[in-house]
Amino acid sequence: MNMIHAIVFIATTLQSIETPKYQILQKYDQFEIRDYGTVITAKTVVNEDFRTSTYTGFRRVANYIFGGNSKEMKIAMTTPVITQIKQNRSEAHVIHFVMPSMYSLETLPKPRLDNVNVGTENLGVMAAMKFGGWATENRSNKFVRILLEELKNNSIVVNGDIRVAQYNGPTTIPPFRKNEILIPVKID
Repeated sequence: MNMIHAIVFIATTLQSIETPKYQILQKYDQFEIRDYGTVITAKTVVNEDFRTSTYTGFRRVANYIFGGNSKEMKIAMTTPVITQIKQNRSEAHVIHFVMPSMYSLETLPKPRLDNVNVGTENLGVMAAMKFGGWATENRSNKFVRILLEELKNNSIVVNGDIRVAQYNGPTTIPPFRKNEILIPVKID
């Protein structure tokens, strides 16, 4: 497979996975303001470092969507996997999968694992900044700092926990990886 075919394959694969819908409220040079509204998520809380929390949380929620639920039902994978960043060492990371839009709370099965919860979540208005490569803790924090500075420079008020959204599986090579920093904001 040559490079062109690989790019087309990767792009087609990414397009076939559902992502949360949002409305773009405003675009800036380095980021945009989006309204995600309310979605249904499966989430888990992990009180470890960023990397361990992301991997552990992913496995727990993946268990739920791959049949580890009351109906042994397979639920389509969505992207991104969203990790809320701890604001201090005493807080835990929260790892979220947004559920496919075809489901409601009534049609989704109950998780078998006690540490996975399914419910509605108001993601609301978020500032979003894209970045490529691996979303390591250090690399993610670099883009968090950039986005926070951009928000400050544009007099936009932060309104909640910072999140890292990762759109690709672990086998996607860095030049093709898509990540975002998502920060809840207040807008007038």
